[in-house]
Amino acid sequence: MWNPDQYDRFKDERRQPFRDLLALVELRPKMRVADLGCGTGEMTRELHDHLKAAETLGVDNSETMLLKTSAFGDEMLRFERGEIEAFVASRPFDLIFSNAALHWVPDHRGLFTRFAGLLTPHGQLAVQMPANDDHPSHATAAEVARESFGIAPRADHLLAPESYASLLHHLGFKRQHVRVQVYAHELESRDSVVEWVRGTLLTDYQQRLGSRFEEFLEAYRTKLMARLSDATPFFYTYKRILIWASF
Repeated sequence: MWNPDQYDRFKDERRQPFRDLLALVELRPKMRVADLGCGTGEMTRELHDHLKAAETLGVDNSETMLLKTSAFGDEMLRFERGEIEAFVASRPFDLIFSNAALHWVPDHRGLFTRFAGLLTPHGQLAVQMPANDDHPSHATAAEVARESFGIAPRADHLLAPESYASLLHHLGFKRQHVRVQVYAHELESRDSVVEWVRGTLLTDYQQRLGSRFEEFLEAYRTKLMARLSDATPFFYTYKRILIWASF
């Protein structure tokens, strides 16, 4: 259900959290890097070049997204299809990086434990995840799903920020940085919020509802518009968790 064109409608807005996460990563020579949830590969290319990495592997489960990666790969930057929760490697990585992907994956305690085991002795972990479920743009979708369509809201797999800090300490990371950041976006209008979430959050409901999705979208739009200011431009706040850690 991932549509690269829909997702990229707000490419510039999505790039800042990626760059903020990248800024947390320590530059080290000849790094071997894994980018989990790489999408179209455009940001993976920037990651690879910024780090001057020796080798970078991008992994994503969307064949549609991966079709775009041919424009960004080369001998030292390659892409493959795979599920993050099933990711394994024959050799350890110096950095496991994941931008706006792990919130789709369950069991973060088990997931982070496995990632720790895939890192070199001085390896780094860098993760950014949306944490905006309490915003009307997300809460309204959950309400419409539950009350009007009788399906469960999209699963929320996130831990509390302090739980990530404790988990990283338990896993043996010597240094860490965990923060919640609110990103401020000026969108053309409140209608743009619907277009934003159509590229991300609503893909879950589209996949589960199939032919009923257009009905869901209309109900969602009607209820959401009544809850958002009609000011233009529309000020959209978006919370995210940024995590960095190193052994």
